[in-house]
Amino acid sequence: MNKTPKHANPCVTLPIESKIEVDISEQKLYLFCRYEDGNEEVKIYPVSTSKYGIGSEAGSNKTPLGLHHIKNKIGDGAPQGMIFKARQSTKRVAEMNAVGAGDLVTTRIMWLKGLEPGQNSGRGIDSYRRYIYIHGTAEENKIGQPASHGCVRMYNSDVIDLFERVTEGTEVYIKK
Repeated sequence: MNKTPKHANPCVTLPIESKIEVDISEQKLYLFCRYEDGNEEVKIYPVSTSKYGIGSEAGSNKTPLGLHHIKNKIGDGAPQGMIFKARQSTKRVAEMNAVGAGDLVTTRIMWLKGLEPGQNSGRGIDSYRRYIYIHGTAEENKIGQPASHGCVRMYNSDVIDLFERVTEGTEVYIKK
């Protein structure tokens, strides 16, 4: 588990340790937290993984399996629904569930780095170079079913909550 430092937002009680598990078959993300007072918590968020299935190949648009960690957190303080292109704010807020909204990256980005050479790290299969994120989506009506192009999509309110509870370095395990 990742050690979590104190947070600037006093309204959020941060865990001292956290880890994430994404269960593709359930289309759920589990956040496991342990707090300074000894209490433990599991938060469960519905997600959407790839509509193309499981895989690590570059250009496949599939969701990779295995152990990752959050390499970069992007978008702290951005308004809910903010659209990001190439990890930069466009200064535009997405219209939720609009017809043709497509695979927009919204609200927050947690960019994943694969930690298993030959599975999700290395030439032609690297999750980081494939730009695999946990992020918000304009297609919230598709959460709970495979619909992404490889990333792990979340409701925008949920991705803000998760973003505030984890740090760069938090482990993320993606399983079938």
